[in-house]
Amino acid sequence: MPEPTVAVAADYFQSYSVVGLLAAVGVLFVAVAFGAGRLLRPDVPTREKLLTYECGVDPVGEGWAHTQVRYYVYAFLYVIFAIDSIFLFPWATVFADPGYGATTLVEMFVFLGFLAVGLLYAYKKGVLAWT
Repeated sequence: MPEPTVAVAADYFQSYSVVGLLAAVGVLFVAVAFGAGRLLRPDVPTREKLLTYECGVDPVGEGWAHTQVRYYVYAFLYVIFAIDSIFLFPWATVFADPGYGATTLVEMFVFLGFLAVGLLYAYKKGVLAWT
């Protein structure tokens, strides 16, 4: 009887050895690529090459800049509604299954209620008004 468990364990470790071998080959490939890039690239540092460079504009003045907070709020609202759509599609598939209709309907209305309260709060604070 001990032979089947040994065979199962050998198959188990063999499948992981393939994964380990692929991971090692991947790491080796990346190391060789970085090493070749380091050896083959021209290395002539000058004063201009060592300056900070951002989008074709030379850095002038302080590194701090004022940013409007409303852009972050719009991005946050987009993320909220993107997550809402991510939850609505699976809900629609589960809602169609027999026996889950009333439960999933109540859960989704609670979820949409939370989103509606957040949207109403943002509207009342004047966040959605573009000025």
